[in-house]
Amino acid sequence: MIAIVDYDIGNLGAVANMLERIGADCMITAEPSEIERADRIVLPGNGAFDACVRALRATGLVPLLERKVRQLGTPLLGICVGAQMLGRSSEEGSEPGLGWIDFSVRRFDATRGLRVPHMGWNDVRVDRPDHALVRGLPGDARFYFVHSYYIDADPSVVLLSADYGGRFAAAIAHGHIAGVQFHPEKSHRFGKHLLGNFAGRP
Repeated sequence: MIAIVDYDIGNLGAVANMLERIGADCMITAEPSEIERADRIVLPGNGAFDACVRALRATGLVPLLERKVRQLGTPLLGICVGAQMLGRSSEEGSEPGLGWIDFSVRRFDATRGLRVPHMGWNDVRVDRPDHALVRGLPGDARFYFVHSYYIDADPSVVLLSADYGGRFAAAIAHGHIAGVQFHPEKSHRFGKHLLGNFAGRP
């Protein structure tokens, strides 16, 4: 069962709908006992970094998630701000991230002629085709983005990258902990493929 963490932020229903379309057993929940039983976890998020971090911590679920993910090795997928929270910090706010993967979050430089936020479809490059999350993604894969801040990570943890005034990390992973900057639940067949990989669906 895949637990979609409910802390009142994120496209919970859309994520659940996409997972159900690929035949995955999932549940939107804030119940510790249900998260305890889950064999995979999705951490969604949208909006402001600090608001997401504070809302997640207010649930009291962070120690449980720490144990499930970092100690017991339960696979986790962060989506959008849920992915950004996996790092150390963000230029968007002052709250510390979870620190589960070593990266920081930075703002796109609008002075370079970029429209901020970066919104819409963008092609991605597969940087680590061996990782299970991105295995089999077609060469024309593209995903739907809505963000003003991007993940600035060491190339060793970057699974997918995209170009917006320079290359940035579109998906990252350290072992079984992964995050995607885009919205797979809005990315049609490409999002379906990626979520199917996460769910372990054939």
